[in-house]
Amino acid sequence: MQKKSLVVLLLSVSILVVIGFVMLMSTCLFGAHANAEDQYFEAKRQAIWLGLGVLVCIGAAMTDYRFWRKFLWPLFGLTCFLLVLCFVPGIGMEINGERRWIGAIGTQIQPSELAKIMLVVFLAYWFSRFPDCGHNFFRGFAAPLAIAGVLCALVLFEVDIGTTAVLGATTFVLLYVGGANWKYLIGLGASGVAVFVAMLHYAPNRMERIMAFIDPEKHRLDAGFQQWVSLMAIGSGGMTGRGIGEGRLKMLYMPFAHTDFIFPMIGEELGVIGTVAVVLAFICFTIAGFAIASDAPDRFGNFLGIGLCTFLALQAFLNIGVTTSMLPNTGLPLPFVSYGGSSMVVAMLAVGILINIYRQGRLPEEERLELGVKQRITPRL
Repeated sequence: MQKKSLVVLLLSVSILVVIGFVMLMSTCLFGAHANAEDQYFEAKRQAIWLGLGVLVCIGAAMTDYRFWRKFLWPLFGLTCFLLVLCFVPGIGMEINGERRWIGAIGTQIQPSELAKIMLVVFLAYWFSRFPDCGHNFFRGFAAPLAIAGVLCALVLFEVDIGTTAVLGATTFVLLYVGGANWKYLIGLGASGVAVFVAMLHYAPNRMERIMAFIDPEKHRLDAGFQQWVSLMAIGSGGMTGRGIGEGRLKMLYMPFAHTDFIFPMIGEELGVIGTVAVVLAFICFTIAGFAIASDAPDRFGNFLGIGLCTFLALQAFLNIGVTTSMLPNTGLPLPFVSYGGSSMVVAMLAVGILINIYRQGRLPEEERLELGVKQRITPRL
């Protein structure tokens, strides 16, 4: 599997990107800029972001992945600084009651996307530096959790519960892989539930989303409107779909049809075949990514690869769960598929790092020793 993992990884990403761009072309005519002179505004902008993402991917693939460990703390500090800027008047941008964005270079940048990468890099660094710390409460649990919690807290205060859930779940997975005591992990899970309940009190509109999730039909005209329409879109697509460009519910019925709720549009126009293809592509991507991580030349590469695959897979799981009404609405894009520049560039960056880990793992043992690579230590899986 390790030998074919890169091919599977790239093929999966290519399928997702192509489906996403085709569906964006189909839905952007009825998106936020539907009345603008250029109705393909989102598609053209996404093409630019995709091109930038490909360049970032190539650059990361050619850069030794240990670069991220070497410059961890400056990059970590920069990420925190950018997250703080979201709260600065005149720089941060509030949209729909959330402060996820900063205005820069004539566009919107979402620093929480970069936080996903830096969280993984930090935890990979920590558990590679302290390989036998799993059952030590401070080094194996409290210290890494506290530092990772800084990123989670900054994102949480943006009222971005979806991204916070991805960061928290990724932290949980890497703590487990690092060998943390299961009793500590149970306590962490209980604390996460408590924070979630507290956030429902802090942001009442989230409680409306919970109620809409419990009874979507009752709330189909208010908080549950998006998920109700998405179910109709998926259901009306049948096995083969209405055909590309023939979807009806994107026509000003479905809010954010080209962003967070693009998966139901795939279901309506490409049918079950299209949605299953997307799900299988994410499954193949995750399996290939874990195979690459398991063959990394050192422990840092092991954890880095696992973390990158984890946060992308979790985000895809949450997005598909929300759009099929299996989870409450959280407002997360579908990686590689949804419209969004920051999401696309960060996802492609993660792919580039995985490619470099694969390249390093393919080096002969003699070359590894010349590069000073330590013996690989398999984490707990």
